[in-house]
Amino acid sequence: MGKIILASASPRRRELLEQIGIRFEVIPARGDEHAVKNRPEEIVREMAERKAGEVAAAIKETAILVIGADTIVACPKEGTDELKILGKPRDDAEAFSMLSMLAGRTHFVYTGVSVVVVDAEGEKTVHTFFEKTSVTMRPMQDQEIRRYIATGEPADKAGAYGIQGKCAIYIDKIDGDYNNVVGLPVAALCRELMKAGISLYEWQGDEDVR
Repeated sequence: MGKIILASASPRRRELLEQIGIRFEVIPARGDEHAVKNRPEEIVREMAERKAGEVAAAIKETAILVIGADTIVACPKEGTDELKILGKPRDDAEAFSMLSMLAGRTHFVYTGVSVVVVDAEGEKTVHTFFEKTSVTMRPMQDQEIRRYIATGEPADKAGAYGIQGKCAIYIDKIDGDYNNVVGLPVAALCRELMKAGISLYEWQGDEDVR
């Protein structure tokens, strides 16, 4: 039995963990968010590991399980196989540019998840993975984009949209894990930890529900 910590201030990630019945504390990572890697899957893995590692190191306790996550949107550049990485927009103008790029096209959402486990004896292990989901948006007129930006919803979201919010009306289809687009693929999280012999429910002292 130990403590579970979410190394993120994201209300979406908090809601997803609460949805599956996990009890946890929130201690957001505050370190540098500039990645060294270039490929989308490498970027999200790197950033998730950095966030989880930062919080685990700061706590200096045993019997802790720290979950770090990072989400980015990647959109294929016109006429190439190259992907343009879209993080959170800096302002409304950048949000408009991002949404104009995504409208009427299929893009990819990558979420990296890293879990740092420090057992009762102080032994540390790190489990990191990523999930990828394809999302297709319907075409959007400029006034629709501006109306959506005016809601304030795009400001703190990768790719300038929230699939679980007002942008839902602009989503044609998804291929993959919906929760991954929201910000935390909880099914994959539990699956990957189970491969390592770890149950979140056992960790928090509940009866194993596997």
